[in-house]
Amino acid sequence: MAEKKKMGRPPADTEPVMIRMSRDMIRALDEARRDVEDLPTRPELVRRIVSEWLAERGVQV
Repeated sequence: MAEKKKMGRPPADTEPVMIRMSRDMIRALDEARRDVEDLPTRPELVRRIVSEWLAERGVQV
């Protein structure tokens, strides 16, 4: 079994983004997480979704 990453200091070139979501949206995210092989955290799944959305629009991040 792979070792879980330990929390550490976030990268220096990042900023936190706080958002509110409906419980239905959070439930949908949690269901979607379970479909991903590496079971990402909620924030990681949101980052992946946003990155994919941006890539579809030609924005490189």
